[in-house]
Amino acid sequence: MKSLYPLARGNPVSALTTLAVLGLINTSGFAADKKLVVGFSQVGAESGWRTANTDSIKSEAAKRGIDLHFSDAQQKEENQIKAIRSFIAQGVDVIAFSPVVETGFEPVLQEAKKAGIPVVLSDRAVKVSDPTLYKCFLGSDFIEEGKRAGNEALKLTDGKAGIAELVGTVGSAPAIDRAKGFREVIASHPDMKIILSQSGDFTRAKGKEVMEAFLKSPEAKQITLLFAHNDDMALGAIQAMEEAGIKPGQDIKIVSIDGVKGAFEAMKDGKLNVTVECNPLLGPQLFDIIEKVAKGETVPARVVTQEGVYEQAQAAEELPKRQY
Repeated sequence: MKSLYPLARGNPVSALTTLAVLGLINTSGFAADKKLVVGFSQVGAESGWRTANTDSIKSEAAKRGIDLHFSDAQQKEENQIKAIRSFIAQGVDVIAFSPVVETGFEPVLQEAKKAGIPVVLSDRAVKVSDPTLYKCFLGSDFIEEGKRAGNEALKLTDGKAGIAELVGTVGSAPAIDRAKGFREVIASHPDMKIILSQSGDFTRAKGKEVMEAFLKSPEAKQITLLFAHNDDMALGAIQAMEEAGIKPGQDIKIVSIDGVKGAFEAMKDGKLNVTVECNPLLGPQLFDIIEKVAKGETVPARVVTQEGVYEQAQAAEELPKRQY
């Protein structure tokens, strides 16, 4: 890891010892009175979940007195790579980011490693050939979320449904894994058939647009269940259903993922059946990890967040408690 202070001329060991005695540097080599500088690249602001995630990260950094260099990639991988290169050039202490997609980051992560800047992944993972290119991945188990959604779908439909699927951003970890987990659950139920599947890019507007297309397709009358990879797409789909004279949550059952406040409002109104929680409030956990990494301490390669599943019957009681 890069040293924040160059050692004094003369005996390097005695110089380091002197700094440690004075309390200016801890035994890991991180200066105790130096503000920690962190570069963070966010996916974008595509959903209520993402906004809450950003707020949690920014507020926690401010609370801890961390100098946070924040960049919004606007859901474009090239913007994220550019931001990471900028963080490297700035010489930040730690780089953290939530990858837009899984692949394509290895070259820039190699650049960060060469520069001696540790990297932490938040919310989403990357696929790399060298696992030492990042220190830790903090986030949900997206496959498990997909499985939970699949199990809820089975309960809602007694194991028989024509399923329309609103997929997240193509190539992103949550879209890939949630689809995988869901399919693993329904694979042993031949009457659970995915008849339509298309990306809504995790946005409410695109979710509405794709659902409108689904409802105009030849397969429209076969749809009895909607599986949305996030709540925002589900909320867009609900609007499309209502405009088409369909009762969401009744004519078409809906299972989605995230657990945002809007989903609980929709469940309270009987328009959405189940939301599988994906906790966005990662700020405290993220900066616990970042501070340890900055000090040279060992951290787990994988940290999974704790989450639940919520049904309509729980919505009214849970809604006032939602922070996002």
